[in-house]
Amino acid sequence: MFTSFFFDLRKAGVPVSLTEYLTLMEAMKQGTASFRVEDFYYLSRACLVKDERNLDRFDRVFGASFKGLTDEAAAADEVPVTDLPEEWLRKLADRFLTDEEKAQVQALGGWDTLMETLAQRLAEQKGRHQGGSKWIGTAGTSPFGAYGYNPEGVRIGQQESRHRRAVKVWDRREFKNLDDRVEIGTRNIKVALRRLRKFARSGAASELDLPGTIRATANNAGWLDLKMVPERHNTIKVLLFLDIGGSMDDHIRLVEELFSAARSEFKHLEHFYFHNCVYEGVWRDNARRHTERLSTWDVLHTYPADYKLVFVGDAAMSPYEIVYPGGSVEHWNEEAGQVWMQRLLSVYAKAVWLNPTAPQYWDYSESTRLLQRLMGGRMFPLTLEGLDGAMRELGR
Repeated sequence: MFTSFFFDLRKAGVPVSLTEYLTLMEAMKQGTASFRVEDFYYLSRACLVKDERNLDRFDRVFGASFKGLTDEAAAADEVPVTDLPEEWLRKLADRFLTDEEKAQVQALGGWDTLMETLAQRLAEQKGRHQGGSKWIGTAGTSPFGAYGYNPEGVRIGQQESRHRRAVKVWDRREFKNLDDRVEIGTRNIKVALRRLRKFARSGAASELDLPGTIRATANNAGWLDLKMVPERHNTIKVLLFLDIGGSMDDHIRLVEELFSAARSEFKHLEHFYFHNCVYEGVWRDNARRHTERLSTWDVLHTYPADYKLVFVGDAAMSPYEIVYPGGSVEHWNEEAGQVWMQRLLSVYAKAVWLNPTAPQYWDYSESTRLLQRLMGGRMFPLTLEGLDGAMRELGR
């Protein structure tokens, strides 16, 4: 089993060496993992993973290789078949409404009313509720809770989105980094990005100038006259802002292909993650996004105005996230998202937004229309044609 685990990691692209594998075997021989699956997971991860970018690949291979194993202690206490996990019981109570029933459910009537009502419910509610339309609960039509439906509400106690109607999420969510080494299925993305690349010659003259040498030799009556020029360097600098999590989970593969292509095409590329809209902080590592955020002000003051600015996101969110202070779905932002967007666009004149959602659906989303206006119409679909248009816009 351990040998196949080793080869599966290699096959998945995790650079595991034989020395590291033998280190793991020696640790197992010494009883370091104490015969517990969880202990073995952390031990093997510490021995075999050298770069945090490979953690997600390691987790997938580990899950596939050791699926079904249980801890020795847990196996001793067998769970009776009548004791169903609470999560299963909650799922049984999920509320699924028809389109006609959804049309009858009314929103409270705006951001201020929603927040005031939530504060009132938190102060008044004393117990758990299910299936209602007023209190914080589950499987109902209340604006507050989980596994129900409301056209505009606050999601509390639900792992993932179902209807994508929440204007705020009360739970801590974890996102994964995009893989910048995804194998591109087509070279066309790289070809489209190359339209932006510009080369300039700088530094010492170290490269043969063949046309110049031919002309100089001819002018010198046939005596060889070598001419040298400095090496060409890619001078384009790009700031890449990537929307992550939520509805963007549907587009991970496409965005990973774009990210991988951009990393290989642009020498001067800086990337940052954000969720839905840019606010006062961005981050580079999703595993540490709650503890190691970068101030957006620092980004503005660190990277000069000659950088090209590229946003990647589906622009699908509550419009409150763009126009209201405190409108962020995950935290209380002191300034509205549009304020930070305007600050970025005022510094970086060359900017585009790449949207993985098909253009025919953009008009159905108020937030997409708002961001289109903020971008001055410079929103392009994340297709080969859209990439070509975006690179032309940035190259003007």
